[in-house]
Amino acid sequence: MKLSTKHLLGIKDLLPEDISLILSTAAQFKEVLQRPVKKVPSLRDVTIVNLFYENSTRTRMSFELAEKRLSADVMNFTASSSSAAKGETLLDTVNNILSMKVDMVVMRHSASGAPHFLAQHIPAAIVNAGDGINEHPTQALLDAFSMQEKFGSLKGLKVALIGDILHSRVALSNMYLLKKMGAEITVAGPPTLIPVHLQAALGVNITYNLAEALQWCDVANVLRIQLERQNQPLFSSLREYNLAYGITRKVLDGLKKEIVIMHPGPINRGVELDSDVADGPHSIILQQVENGVAVRMAALYLLAGREN
Repeated sequence: MKLSTKHLLGIKDLLPEDISLILSTAAQFKEVLQRPVKKVPSLRDVTIVNLFYENSTRTRMSFELAEKRLSADVMNFTASSSSAAKGETLLDTVNNILSMKVDMVVMRHSASGAPHFLAQHIPAAIVNAGDGINEHPTQALLDAFSMQEKFGSLKGLKVALIGDILHSRVALSNMYLLKKMGAEITVAGPPTLIPVHLQAALGVNITYNLAEALQWCDVANVLRIQLERQNQPLFSSLREYNLAYGITRKVLDGLKKEIVIMHPGPINRGVELDSDVADGPHSIILQQVENGVAVRMAALYLLAGREN
């Protein structure tokens, strides 16, 4: 089987069959990663450049490890230490890289739509590693893989996305994916951090009450407050946010059931999650990190046109 698309620009562009294929392929690669020898020759002679115009630790390391596990040739590009800092345009930068015979570009950029622009102008396959406040498709795929691993299926699963929905590309990609795969979604957070059009546009439920969201859901995917993307204060203080929307051991103990806690990272400990929740028995945050490598291996392998 093959993907229906040459690029991975966003979950919005994927068919449910594409999502299922990536998740099933990721399960095979996760088995590979449990072996003593974790490297496979699947992408030998494929050259991939990691083009990061925005800071990243987890995503960049995860992609680089996935690429090396697949035996790809890897080049890393950081905008701050490149000619981009001297004013070189995005297209010039990429064309210069492509002249080195690159097959695939993994790209993170602060401008929404930058990977889509690139896909229209260059022949290499593009993987969106996060663009502005638009999408972060591989994060949504690894979140889905982690949920599927825990519950067996996404269909009918009740997922609450909690926190800064307005500025979160993770939230949007998760909403697209979960809706396509038959899950139910509730978003929760302060009114200033939840776009009012979500209910009509994407068919998700909205609540401003944390306890209500947690009592309803099977999974709480908790999002970071993205102060760097907020041009003006959207709530009174981080302490006030923590009191209203922070998930503590006491909050979880007050529920009449057990729920799974997820977080895409980095965690603002003591703001959206307390440490005893992030590191507690309900949390699958470290499994998300582990699964990220397998999911990115699957996406790269399938986009390279290697048949499953």
